Amino acid sequence: MVVNNGIASNIAHSLLQVKAVKLSPNKPYTWASGWKSPIYCDNRVTLSYPKVRTFIRQSFAKVIIDEIGLPDVIAGVATGGIAQGALVAQELGLPFVYIRSEEKKHGMGNVIEGVVESGQSVVIIEDLISTGGSSLKAVKALREAGCVVKGMVAIFNYGFQVATDAFADAKVQLISLSDYENLVKLALEEDFITEKDMESLVKWRENPAEWGK
Repeated sequence: MVVNNGIASNIAHSLLQVKAVKLSPNKPYTWASGWKSPIYCDNRVTLSYPKVRTFIRQSFAKVIIDEIGLPDVIAGVATGGIAQGALVAQELGLPFVYIRSEEKKHGMGNVIEGVVESGQSVVIIEDLISTGGSSLKAVKALREAGCVVKGMVAIFNYGFQVATDAFADAKVQLISLSDYENLVKLALEEDFITEKDMESLVKWRENPAEWGK
């Protein structure tokens, strides 16, 4: 699910303007997975721009209040969701924890950093959803700690079917402030890309693993 078009368009516009999202169909990027991609997204860039950072924080808070309901705790997914999650927790006056991608190799060996108790409800903050694998690891960690995961809210979602299916299977409500479709549509309208670029971007989303080979 993507929030209303007003927020989605504003977020997409901001991501393009501050170059948190870069579109390069002719000189594609290579993801860690090995996929060739015409898009690169690093939402941590938004933290350097106070107006953008504030709008994202307020949008997160509005979505949580309007669509999910206030939880007991806000959790951020390491690493991109940590700062965003802390800002949201501050906005809502709630406790904050963050979830590591794996157990800490020393000390207490924590996966969850911060104080959370069995039975507490949690909303998870994520910066980006691609296949959903790392995000759902955070859900698993919280559930194993006895928490009730009310939902997850992300800044941006590529909209891959594999992620949609994974969240449905895990019975996790996922809401995105903006997504791929909104972003590329706006990029075309605002002349960040051409019609030919748009064709390439659409084909990539249809089969990202094979695109560019």
